[in-house]
Amino acid sequence: MSLNETPSANRVHIGFFGMRNAGKSSVVNAVTGQNLSIVSNTPGTTTDPVSKAMELLPLGPVVIIDTPGLDDEGALGELRVKKAKQILNKTDIAVLCVDAKRGMTDADRGLVELFKAKDIPYIIVFNKSDLLEKIPEAKADEIYVSAVEKTGIHELKERVARLVKSNDEKPLVGDLLKKGDTVLLVVPIDSAAPKGRIILPQQQMIRDILDSDCRAVVVKENAVAQTLADLKATPAMVITDSQVFETVAEAVPRDIPLTSFSILMARYKGFLETAVKGVAALKNLKDGDTILIAEGCTHHRQCNDIGTVKMPGWIEKYTGRRFDYKFTSGTEFPEDLSGYSLIVHCGGCMLNEREMRFRSRSAQEQGVPFTNYGTAIAAMHGILARSLSMFPDLQSVIE
Repeated sequence: MSLNETPSANRVHIGFFGMRNAGKSSVVNAVTGQNLSIVSNTPGTTTDPVSKAMELLPLGPVVIIDTPGLDDEGALGELRVKKAKQILNKTDIAVLCVDAKRGMTDADRGLVELFKAKDIPYIIVFNKSDLLEKIPEAKADEIYVSAVEKTGIHELKERVARLVKSNDEKPLVGDLLKKGDTVLLVVPIDSAAPKGRIILPQQQMIRDILDSDCRAVVVKENAVAQTLADLKATPAMVITDSQVFETVAEAVPRDIPLTSFSILMARYKGFLETAVKGVAALKNLKDGDTILIAEGCTHHRQCNDIGTVKMPGWIEKYTGRRFDYKFTSGTEFPEDLSGYSLIVHCGGCMLNEREMRFRSRSAQEQGVPFTNYGTAIAAMHGILARSLSMFPDLQSVIE
């Protein structure tokens, strides 16, 4: 992946919802100008959510998601409906497609209430308007279109674009720097590192530093001390991969701010304070408690994998206790969290902000402490306060 590509996690996620045979897939294809979804007169043709990252004018980089009909039937249909509703947890803009001849159903109205409950901006699209003798006057949140005749599609795209909040990207670290600063980035290259490239948070951090008119110096953990000695100016900050937090902390003088990619990513995704509060639960865990370790991406597990090997090892060394562990990855995340004593999540670089907020909020609502890799590793190595020193508003939260 090149540095100038927009990751899916940073794109506006637009979900298309509705009943079977309302023409969702036809509307998706008309909006995108592509045959993204299979179209058929047979109700229930779309059986699983279909996602595609693309450029969509006038919005720019987006992820389009076509979902199964929410009136699907039978045991398998129930699973499809459940999967479609889960898409709401990462939907930034919802498009409700309604058969214009049939009109709004109770299920459609229930969907609108779900949009409102989740604070998702939405628009109701009455498709198949070419079959109406007269097109009614649309309300403020409605539009009449014909996917077949392509009428109203351009206006629909304009309306969806207006629902998108300001696309001014939040900085990952730029707001903590001043022009001309040097930032030292510590990037381990081991068996888990992808061949030929560095991982997404590291790419994003480099780009944000450059966008801030600052300098990024990238080294492995074994070169930190020598690099600091070679640099003429003291770095404004050192940002490290969490896995080598302890090693890097020993090599970096205490007067140089030190934090991790994971901690900065948690701030970027809006759940850092929750993660800092949640990490205190490590001290209260009891033998036999169950810990959920969740990751937002799916990857081949290495022999010394951070989620399934290193994290359990660090936790048990820190607490002196033994625990049961459950692991999830990708889009999997349990609805019922009551059986867990702690949730430790990755930085969430592959998930958008809405989904990460949903996951942390679900844990809070169910009374389960929620933290992330970087925060937990810093706490277990006794450097949490140091790794959060650039965030004065969090000092009172640290235990």
